[in-house]
Amino acid sequence: MSEKTGSKKVSISKLFVYLLLVIAAFLSIFPLYWMFVMATNHNSVINSVPPAFIPGSELVTNFTNVINTIDFFGAIWNSLIVSVVTTIGVLFLCSLAGFAFAKFEFKGKNFLFVAILVTMMIPPQLGLIPQYFIITQLDWLNDLKAIIVPGLIDAFGIFWMRQYISSNVPDELVDAAKIDGCTNFRVYWNIAVPVIIPAFATLAIIKFMYIWNDFLWPLVVLREESSFTIQVALRGLIDNYVRDNGMILSGTFWATVPLIIIFLLLNRLFIQSLTEGAVKS
Repeated sequence: MSEKTGSKKVSISKLFVYLLLVIAAFLSIFPLYWMFVMATNHNSVINSVPPAFIPGSELVTNFTNVINTIDFFGAIWNSLIVSVVTTIGVLFLCSLAGFAFAKFEFKGKNFLFVAILVTMMIPPQLGLIPQYFIITQLDWLNDLKAIIVPGLIDAFGIFWMRQYISSNVPDELVDAAKIDGCTNFRVYWNIAVPVIIPAFATLAIIKFMYIWNDFLWPLVVLREESSFTIQVALRGLIDNYVRDNGMILSGTFWATVPLIIIFLLLNRLFIQSLTEGAVKS
């Protein structure tokens, strides 16, 4: 009797957990679904009460209006260039810095690491004016370098890599590689990099999403439409007199699709790296 009671309690607890997961998944997916529904309906349907919850037939029309209003594909291409190059640079430079902080001893190490952590507490808006002054002195306005170069070093990325390398790369493995005559960079490349692939995937997801969704800094340094990233270009869909919500949400939805694809690809890599094992020969 007690065994049956115990099994019932376990099944009820599992059912409760699954129910919570279903609710959480629904709450997470619903905004994206609703945005897709609005992107497929006419503006009059969107403004109706109650609003539509079933996809309509205006998907092609709304997206055609987006293409006719802004340089959508050009902005997507610019965002891809900025996001991919910046993310790759952050992964390389931050993992190098994190490896140095985790496995090397040098003068001022703790002070420098604390200084990096302090920069995480400063709002990025406070650095907007001096950063803009530097960009103008370098004559990088209306150039994608104005977005890529300042984003190559990330304080959170250094902190994340330092913590992950400290806990997952054994000191004995590093010492053995040095005894075999490996240089510091070769130790990093051959020993640390295969181990920290899950950390790479996680940081890549965070950084790529941040760069893709960044609006304020690209708005400040990009003035010409040919150099707009997608977030800046989407601003052109808003008219001061007539607001076509179907067109706006269509552009927003299709601008989100590449981000979802990148997230799913990197998420698969993250899970695969964990299941294959931490240390690879």
